[in-house]
Amino acid sequence: MSSQTSSSPFRLPRRHRSRLRAGALVAALGLGVGAGLIDVLPASAEPAGAPAADEVVVSEDFAGSALPDGWRAVEGDWKVENGRLVGSSVNSGQQSRITFGRHLEDFRFEAVVRFESAVDTARWTAFGLDVPAGGAPPWSIATMRTGSTAANGLEFAQRTTANTWNVTDTGSAPTAAGTGRDVRVAVEVHGSRARLVVDGREALRSTRVQRSADGAQALLVNGARVSFDEVRITRIAPEANAYLRAPGAPPTVIAHRGASSAAPENTLISDETARRAGTDWIENDVQPSKDGIPHILHDDTVDRTTDGKGRIRDLTAAQLAGLDAGSWFSPLHSGARVPTLRAQLDDLRARGGNLLLEIKGRHSRDEVARIVKDIRDTGMSGRVFVQSFEVDALVFTREVAPDLPLGLLRSALDADPVALARQLDLKAYNPSAAALATRPGLVADLHRAGVAVMAWTVDDAAGWKTLDTGGVDAVITNRPAELAGWIAAWRQIGPPVSPVAPTVKVLAPATGARVERASNPVPALATTGADVVRLTLDGRELAPGTPIDSGSLPLGAHTLRAEAKGPGGSTAVESTFTVTASGTGLAHLILTSAADRNAIATLTTMLAHEQYDALARWADNQAGRTIPTARALLIAGDARALR
Repeated sequence: MSSQTSSSPFRLPRRHRSRLRAGALVAALGLGVGAGLIDVLPASAEPAGAPAADEVVVSEDFAGSALPDGWRAVEGDWKVENGRLVGSSVNSGQQSRITFGRHLEDFRFEAVVRFESAVDTARWTAFGLDVPAGGAPPWSIATMRTGSTAANGLEFAQRTTANTWNVTDTGSAPTAAGTGRDVRVAVEVHGSRARLVVDGREALRSTRVQRSADGAQALLVNGARVSFDEVRITRIAPEANAYLRAPGAPPTVIAHRGASSAAPENTLISDETARRAGTDWIENDVQPSKDGIPHILHDDTVDRTTDGKGRIRDLTAAQLAGLDAGSWFSPLHSGARVPTLRAQLDDLRARGGNLLLEIKGRHSRDEVARIVKDIRDTGMSGRVFVQSFEVDALVFTREVAPDLPLGLLRSALDADPVALARQLDLKAYNPSAAALATRPGLVADLHRAGVAVMAWTVDDAAGWKTLDTGGVDAVITNRPAELAGWIAAWRQIGPPVSPVAPTVKVLAPATGARVERASNPVPALATTGADVVRLTLDGRELAPGTPIDSGSLPLGAHTLRAEAKGPGGSTAVESTFTVTASGTGLAHLILTSAADRNAIATLTTMLAHEQYDALARWADNQAGRTIPTARALLIAGDARALR
């Protein structure tokens, strides 16, 4: 991705009813392009009455003998038994369900679930996320099978008005549910986004939960007998920034120009390939034709990705519609077209998915307004995130559509990205992975400011691991299927374990040890998680395994410092020992002093008679003459200490 390229990431924004009402009002009033401009009513950032803190709406441990008040058994057998709610479905064709709760946009649904029996491992239980009180379709659910570790052991699905299934997301749980085992299940819902957590680990997420104006919660059972306990519904605050990575969650998958490694980029084919790969967001580029129709194309010319030639701004929509945008990639994709933005949005609305839309190159306010009009007219305001390298394009978007989230693309980091993010009211700051590598601490800085980080464009596992460890919220990739597979493995084994900080301890000489002259102890260390250990004595390097020459140290305290470095960081400790004087130590100093023979004889005679004052004075007198100066000073010092 170049500085004139697109890319960015994130996680689907919540679709606020207030936004939909505003959009509907705009349409009803016929507000559109007037003198080429659109002015759109600002959307409320949060629904009225959004809680400042969590509010428990339902909390039931089934201590009584009857169904709790407000719980409505719609189909199947439901009863309270031995302190648990038990639901039964006699066969795979019966969707036993019980409804309760109330409509909530942002909530957490928790329960302890146990399959008591099941027809087979494909049978399931489900949390109803948006179910009418009467239990009739359509409704949206999060499902767990008894064979929960199967590829479709977990699902997000919809029961349509035609009473058919639309399974939007599938995955596998980290552990098997089986029968007779309590499983803690939680689903956190923010509008049309949800994540499913099994036994404390995120296992699946969706950006396509179908919501209604009044649907509440439910429990469902299919071809099984299931018991439930500790059912809790908690109304939670809307996310301040829905694109920030949730604690314990993997990074979001963003398909760069669709699945551009497997299909011709920026086409409906590449978008569908990305959708089937399990991507969270599809990233496309938009720029206008000669007659002002926004089209999905990356380059400023059609030369590279079609059978035509020329700048897109010099070609009409009719001319662009006749170009083949697939044959350059492979004969299999012959006949693919350069889609208009409206066609792309219609496809996403009908088939699912969310759009990270890069406004490519410089755009006038009128051109940005036309892009916004297409987003509004297709009812996709809640599923589009706008990004650009061009600050002006973001400013125009904010003026025309203040409810659309914004991201700033960067190939090199700004001097103060946090300040710039605040100035532009960004939801995300989207640097290249190479730029981010020059200042990895920026992720934490932006997170503290409530700004997400989406890095582009990374296509290998080593790069994904680096970004994941660094805490980025989303990864833009040309290989969404491979990244989705890497994420699936991530969910199975849990997040990559960050290396722990190394430890180091000085075993000898230990703090407080008293060392005599002739001992020459070898430092002993205990370390864990260290690749490199550096040891210094009184600030001077000491090679590992080197004895401490106590015969060359002055009396008194000395400090050993050990510093351990490893993948998890660095740790340093210090140990202070004391060199002490003794008759044996003084004899060692004299005999190893390299003094002449007469001097050694004189010194040892004085030592034998414990004439320490005389010995000290004579050593001072002979320093640099018959006794090397440094050793003479040590001898004199020890003698004075012993007198």
